[in-house]
Amino acid sequence: MNTISIDEVMKMDNPIIVDIRDNYSYNISHIKNSINIPYYNLLSNFSHYLDKNNIYYLYCDEGRQSYEISKRLNSFGYRTLSISGGFISFR
Repeated sequence: MNTISIDEVMKMDNPIIVDIRDNYSYNISHIKNSINIPYYNLLSNFSHYLDKNNIYYLYCDEGRQSYEISKRLNSFGYRTLSISGGFISFR
């Protein structure tokens, strides 16, 4: 499976959490210490943002979009997991 729960991620030391929502949504509220890379930027230039040596934990609003993007990025050799339930599961 290509997903992980927010509880599992929050127990980790310094996970790289990527909010793939738009800048507006991120600025309103986000998971602490997450970085914002909107999905359209990430997909059009993933090699600029990601390093194949790291593991990234992606989230969107509900988890569907981050799941699909995670699968695509993994097919390019990156190591990503989608946070199940997205930002909604965090609140």
